[in-house]
Amino acid sequence: MKGIRKVTDGIYWIGGSDRRLERFENIFPIPEGVSYNSYFIDDEKTAVFDTADISVADQYLENLGEALSGKKLDYLVVLHMEPDHCSQIANVAALFPEVTVVGSKQTFTFMEQFFPEAAGFKRLEVKEGDTLSTGKHTFKFVAAPMVHWPEVLFAYDEASKALLSADAFGTFGALDGGLFADEYDFEKDFLPSARRYYANIVGKYGVQVQAVLKKAAGLDIGMILPLHGPVWRKDLAWFLDKYNKWSTYEFESDDAIVVYGSLYGHTASAAEAVAASLRSKSGGNVRVYDVSGTDVSYLIGEVWRCRKIVLICPTYNNGIYTPMENFLSDMAALGVQNRVFALGQNGTWAPVTVKLMTDKLSQLKNVTILEETLTIKSALHASDENALNIFADAIVKA
Repeated sequence: MKGIRKVTDGIYWIGGSDRRLERFENIFPIPEGVSYNSYFIDDEKTAVFDTADISVADQYLENLGEALSGKKLDYLVVLHMEPDHCSQIANVAALFPEVTVVGSKQTFTFMEQFFPEAAGFKRLEVKEGDTLSTGKHTFKFVAAPMVHWPEVLFAYDEASKALLSADAFGTFGALDGGLFADEYDFEKDFLPSARRYYANIVGKYGVQVQAVLKKAAGLDIGMILPLHGPVWRKDLAWFLDKYNKWSTYEFESDDAIVVYGSLYGHTASAAEAVAASLRSKSGGNVRVYDVSGTDVSYLIGEVWRCRKIVLICPTYNNGIYTPMENFLSDMAALGVQNRVFALGQNGTWAPVTVKLMTDKLSQLKNVTILEETLTIKSALHASDENALNIFADAIVKA
């Protein structure tokens, strides 16, 4: 059955949602599912902007056929060559052999790596500033390198003021019947997923995102059409502000998160005590996470949200507790900046994790590592209460 939604005059969504996929890029858990967005232009000449993932191929090709209703397809525009958006390029080209495939020079390089038959496609190579007219709609191309692949283009439609933004401004989450962000309580239903999507997939490329945001500021944008998640037609400034914060590594909240590792529960008890003390002293919101039981992508999303990060774990094999070390490595890989870290450790005979975590965190830019730390020996006792209060006071005052 067809699944087409009108975006605006002459532009239609013809994508699909996948609720079966367990991990995006086979890394990030997506219990909320994910959408794959493709956009059809019904004009004097027809065009499709990006295809979809193989998991929704049948629905996608059915939607495309319904949208065309017997007309020929003139253009297939490829803004992003990642497989979750390009998997159907060869199928579309086979169904419509006269189609002209449009993309950047690097797009075609990647395309032939995925699809050797692409060497024989009719093609139109475009770069920043070039335009493509379908009649009433004229699309101006904007280069968006490393947001988050090097070949990425945006396309701005002068007629509808719609920005087709590739993977930028996307989010995890299947579309539950609604296409537009304002059809949902976005802050409740999508914002944590959007933040986690950005932080884990695009977070490393803040400088490049800032460059694209500056370009976008010069356009009169009325809609944003991403390749994942809902379309924005209202309150664009609110979401753009989120992207500006995320891409400059600003925190959204002065809240603290407490992330702990614990073998037998003793360090967990200490972490809960720290969280309770922080909440009591600050009156603010505190979230507690078990580093062993929480996928690191959720922790990274919380790092992008919060200013204060409290890390408490035992010494393990004379090193950092392994899941905590993995979390630290992810923060380093994604270029975390502008955060305050407070460190605690547990060790029955030789606690060294505060020093080791300090060494790793010191490699991050513009971070503060509090001098006040917490050390417990095997388990937290009443005799540790004063040290715990001093530790919590330092975090609150930071």
